[in-house]
Amino acid sequence: MADRVAGSRRGLNAGVQAVAAVVLVAGVTGGIWGLSGALPNNNGTGDPVRCSDRVGTPPPKRVSGEQLCQALNRADLPALLGTPDERARTADGHDSWITLDGGTKIASPEANVTLQTYSVKLSASDDRLSVSQGLDLLPKAEPRQILGHPAVLYSDRTIALTFGSGKAESGPGGIARSLLVAKDPKDGGGSFEIAIWRQDDVVPDDAALFRVAELVLPTVPGWKTG
Repeated sequence: MADRVAGSRRGLNAGVQAVAAVVLVAGVTGGIWGLSGALPNNNGTGDPVRCSDRVGTPPPKRVSGEQLCQALNRADLPALLGTPDERARTADGHDSWITLDGGTKIASPEANVTLQTYSVKLSASDDRLSVSQGLDLLPKAEPRQILGHPAVLYSDRTIALTFGSGKAESGPGGIARSLLVAKDPKDGGGSFEIAIWRQDDVVPDDAALFRVAELVLPTVPGWKTG
């Protein structure tokens, strides 16, 4: 029987990672990123999964992929997602950079945690774009507020990969729901993004996405309360 996995495309913040030798297509800003969580990293034991070794070079004085992973991979994540009987199967953080026209580099760390039902991605960007600008750049984006911070809610399509008969095939997957949230209430530039999608291609629960955002984001270095 073929195995089928899905990964959310990159949204407003583009980055690069490679996991299980699978790389997916670009998102809004033209970066590419790889599929996370194809294989469990809990060594087959019943112990809680830990964040895997960091990939890439952590940006100086910026939040790292490892720090994002530690914030996202919390014990109550399954309950926040509405699947309290599940547990994290994989957890990893990655550090990468985006090079803009003119040679400016922007740190683009991210973390991914997968469960049986859901996958969750947390990423950060230090670009100068305000989150409010995402309303014009992202498809069918809706303005929101997360703990007093401007936010944008939008949908994206995942890419489904099917492995079987010694080859892999790709095709349209399910829907990912994403929240792009300003790092500070004044929306002065820089953002965090949380995306969730389901392995069964059912549309994710927005309430679960907001629960994760409201509890995870305040624990991430760089989150400002005022």
